[in-house]
Amino acid sequence: MSGKCTPNYNIRCHVTSCANHCGQEEYCALDCICVGTHESDPKVQECTDCQSFIKK
Repeated sequence: MSGKCTPNYNIRCHVTSCANHCGQEEYCALDCICVGTHESDPKVQECTDCQSFIKK
């Protein structure tokens, strides 16, 4: 993400390697995110992924 980051206080995030992460703030800069799964029948949190992730 280039320039000043504006955190979206409705989307908490700890993934500092994402380009949408707001630096020292533990929030995402996006207006909304897409959450998906890599499992056919997800049963635990680890089965879900933020599909809005962009590598820094």
